[in-house]
Amino acid sequence: MRRSRLALKTERKTKKTIILTSLGIIIILFLLIKFGINLLVGFSVFLAGTKNQPASLNVNSNVTFIPAPVLNPLPQATNSAQIIISGKAEANKTVNLYINSDLKDTVQSDKDGNFFFTESLSSGNNQIAAKTEDNNKNSDFSNTFTVSLINKAPSLNINTPTDGQSFSKDQNSVNVTGTTDPGVNVTVNGFWAVMDENNNFSYNLPLQNGDNQIKVIATDQAGNKTEKDLKVNYSQ
Repeated sequence: MRRSRLALKTERKTKKTIILTSLGIIIILFLLIKFGINLLVGFSVFLAGTKNQPASLNVNSNVTFIPAPVLNPLPQATNSAQIIISGKAEANKTVNLYINSDLKDTVQSDKDGNFFFTESLSSGNNQIAAKTEDNNKNSDFSNTFTVSLINKAPSLNINTPTDGQSFSKDQNSVNVTGTTDPGVNVTVNGFWAVMDENNNFSYNLPLQNGDNQIKVIATDQAGNKTEKDLKVNYSQ
């Protein structure tokens, strides 16, 4: 019995599908054999890393961040050996004070986080900073201030005029000049003198008829002062 044309066509189509499917399976097997080992190894490493990751995260989660305290502003220089150092930290925490990198004192912050120290400074520069301590762990250092203790009055030398000097006629002003230390300001009868880079000062003072009192004051950054008085005479 002869098969119909439709049956033959269906049979050829089925054979073609089987051939193409077999060819596809062969190609997939070839690729799997060639590249599959590396792929499986990479996948295994990924699974191993994923498995270990939670344990690592669990360790890091126990690390506690401790905020550093913040010191209130301090003067650049002082003439007092005693200084009050205050600031803000977390409430009810231990605050350690360091001066020139040495641990000097420890206090407890109050319920609002405020703290203060009363400390003695050494002559010269004092670098001041603090740390917060919690369960034997320390924060980073706070902001740092350098305070200079200067307890010696500045030098003051007056070059002109000389005490008791007399002026007359067109000499109705006198140039008050002299020298002092670096970083020192000078006033002449309350007016700022001009300072140069070599610590020389000058001020042109108008004279009144008769005796003229001249007060020269040198003041350093710490507030130490040196004063000198002299008198000159002017006659018209």
